[in-house]
Amino acid sequence: MKRAVLVFALAAMVVILTVLWFFSTTNKITTVHLLNLGVILLVVGFAVFIGYKKLTSVKRGEPAEDELSKKIMLRTSSLSYYISIYLWLVISYFSDKVKLETHTIIVAGILGMAVIFAICWLVFNFRGIRNE
Repeated sequence: MKRAVLVFALAAMVVILTVLWFFSTTNKITTVHLLNLGVILLVVGFAVFIGYKKLTSVKRGEPAEDELSKKIMLRTSSLSYYISIYLWLVISYFSDKVKLETHTIIVAGILGMAVIFAICWLVFNFRGIRNE
């Protein structure tokens, strides 16, 4: 129960700080800023969805994590790690050709990893895991 509330508190803090960042910028808002905002809101939405699922599970009296959810998380983390290595390979290849600062490229890679994890989790959660 405490973890679910913590997820909502962290998500709210990230949204508040993102909105403050978005409206406090003195520079012209570019497409990159809007893309970053979209990815951040996607990750926060994913966190809120997971927190909501955990909160409803606790209210129904179900265990916080069962064997299936642990197996889904294991498969999700391993596949997203594998895909993220290729993401970083692509980023390192194009980093010389793109005129972006280093910290922007690193942030894009980290956000890309979060999006990859979210997509992998959604696929395994809704499609299920095949029997081996």
